[in-house]
Amino acid sequence: MSETTAASHAWPLWEVFVRANRGLSHVHAGSLHAPDATLALRNARDLYTRRNEGTSVWVVPAEAIAASDPDSKGGFFESPQGKSYRHATYYQQSEGVPHL
Repeated sequence: MSETTAASHAWPLWEVFVRANRGLSHVHAGSLHAPDATLALRNARDLYTRRNEGTSVWVVPAEAIAASDPDSKGGFFESPQGKSYRHATYYQQSEGVPHL
């Protein structure tokens, strides 16, 4: 079987996110290949939570994730100039408003 034929029959890549305890965020644990979401979830459970370290597992098709380019982080994450109104320091507290 040629490489291109093997690649067309390969299982899709899934990204795995695990939450260690209630109230915490899910954290990227790794990746795996599986034919569908059900098997991806089962394989993720077996591979990434073997010692009962997880309370929740998410699997997401890798092709469904859109990510920013780490090399262009400066321009992507910089705050636009002249938009100081977006920061709380721009606003002044109103007189006579006790709950602010």
